[in-house]
Amino acid sequence: MRIKICGITQPDQGYAITQLGATMLGFICVRASPRYVTSEQISRILEILPNSIQTIGVFANVSVEEIYQTVTETGLTGVQLHGDESPDFCDRLRQILPNIELIKALRIKSPATLIQAQNYFNHIDSLLLDAYHPQQLGGTGQRLDWQILKPFSPPCSWFLAGGLTPDNIGEALQQLKPDGIDLSSSLERSPGDKDLAKVNQLFQTISAFFSELKTH
Repeated sequence: MRIKICGITQPDQGYAITQLGATMLGFICVRASPRYVTSEQISRILEILPNSIQTIGVFANVSVEEIYQTVTETGLTGVQLHGDESPDFCDRLRQILPNIELIKALRIKSPATLIQAQNYFNHIDSLLLDAYHPQQLGGTGQRLDWQILKPFSPPCSWFLAGGLTPDNIGEALQQLKPDGIDLSSSLERSPGDKDLAKVNQLFQTISAFFSELKTH
């Protein structure tokens, strides 16, 4: 399972989180966010990361050109679209960045939002399902309604996000079968400042969950 820790702002924390077990790190490229990092900051963090780590830039409602510039300046391996980007926008981005992973985030307000997800299946690599918040695009700490996700089985890979914590991740994985998980605010002391003890607790819980699965 892929484990993405988002909202990385500090090189030492980014490196430590990869050593604890993260397979992906997310960098917030949304200027209004308290976790916003510049291309220069992202580049400094990427310099010290193992090559095996996937690095994802999170964007919302900006131009294809701006995303292209950030990706080429930093060497990010993927892009997460967290705004109102259309399937056509995804296609245009894919044309100019053919080798990056393209993730579309959807804020799930109701089962109807899951139906909209079908529009993206052929235009992206992965979906990320986040909790809906009327004012904030992400990092809200609000939990998704897992019940409405139980029948969800898309043809592409998908990440579960929205209110996941070290305390509820076992329950989430028991109820759902995502290909990946995405956490941010529940692992922080303050926005962008990760609490490595909480991150360690998360990985211990995940490890225990999968160990138990093997014994049954």
